[in-house]
Amino acid sequence: MVKYALKRIGYMFLTLFAIATITFFLMRSIPGDPLASMARTLPEQTKANYYAKYGLDKPLFTQYLLYMKGLVTFDLGESIVFPGRSVAGEIARTSPVSASVGGTALIIGTLIGVFLGVIAALKKNQWPDYIVMFIAILGATIPVFVLASVMQYFFAVKLGVLPASGYGKPNQMILPVIVLSFGSIATYARYIKSSMLDTLNQDYVLTARAKGLSERKIITRHVLRNSLIPAITIFSSSIVGVFTGAFVTEKMFSIPGIGFYYVTSINNQDYSMVMGTTVFYAVLFIVMQLIVDFVYMIVDPRIRVTSD
Repeated sequence: MVKYALKRIGYMFLTLFAIATITFFLMRSIPGDPLASMARTLPEQTKANYYAKYGLDKPLFTQYLLYMKGLVTFDLGESIVFPGRSVAGEIARTSPVSASVGGTALIIGTLIGVFLGVIAALKKNQWPDYIVMFIAILGATIPVFVLASVMQYFFAVKLGVLPASGYGKPNQMILPVIVLSFGSIATYARYIKSSMLDTLNQDYVLTARAKGLSERKIITRHVLRNSLIPAITIFSSSIVGVFTGAFVTEKMFSIPGIGFYYVTSINNQDYSMVMGTTVFYAVLFIVMQLIVDFVYMIVDPRIRVTSD
């Protein structure tokens, strides 16, 4: 187990190195730079000072080495577009906002989705199954911005019972949480139903029934536990999606989260902010995958770590 953990950690650092390198050169391949329009009206000496401050006057490989040195020393640099704002400080300021809204939506969506998936599997080809699959299809096909617009129009404009945007008050979280959780409900309902139907046909389930074990115990002790493997896999990526995939919702509801600022940084070619946030996303995703590997072995005893 220790050898396996060390190997995975080694792969983690190798992956982070590759992601950081690719992101650096991709950002530098975009025509222009973030200071081009900002410094257009400034004197030449002032322009030169700005370029020197952010290292943009140095050769590309030198900039790359300085960037990697900053990562090793946990220095993500300073925003170019917004001088005085550190990248780490912006991540620390905006990520809790995304986590509070997206995390709430993820938990609610996961619980409801798993429950609906179990119902659909146990009531296959009956009306509960049809209703759950109809909800799943809606959640998978309706774009987020369409659902958000409908919710804002109906609850904020027509009924006036909820605010259309904003962040900081409990009632301002209701609409974005509903919008974000709808996709999770659809995803988990479909995966849990499919996984449960497959598990119900396994030999050990048939053996348990032949021994006279009650259906409730079979479902709770054997079927549901082993059916959660796909849900665990999805949950790990969904946690990252809380920070990366909610920028449309954050924009429409005026939520100052990290996803919104990430997209803004890309549009502004804010090199340090984009690269720092990308590394943050990569670390979060890789760590979650590592945790999932260990959770697999807890949930399903059949899974064992084997050497290559």
